[in-house]
Amino acid sequence: MDIPAERTVDARYLEPPQPFVDTMEMLATLQPGEEMLLLLFREPHPLYRVLQQNGHRWRTELHDDGTFAVRITC
Repeated sequence: MDIPAERTVDARYLEPPQPFVDTMEMLATLQPGEEMLLLLFREPHPLYRVLQQNGHRWRTELHDDGTFAVRITC
């Protein structure tokens, strides 16, 4: 399933806490069953705890360029 650009947070070059802030803002707009994509250069372990606490599902893929692609479902 392709994710529309407007459902992608490319946080690879953002300074903390902006990636987390942008991710949480996007999650607040998702409807049940919708998916977003988060792109980072490090695996977001603290975010996983928040996602789990809020009932979100996710899967993470590591790409050859070092990008962690986290697909989050509401």
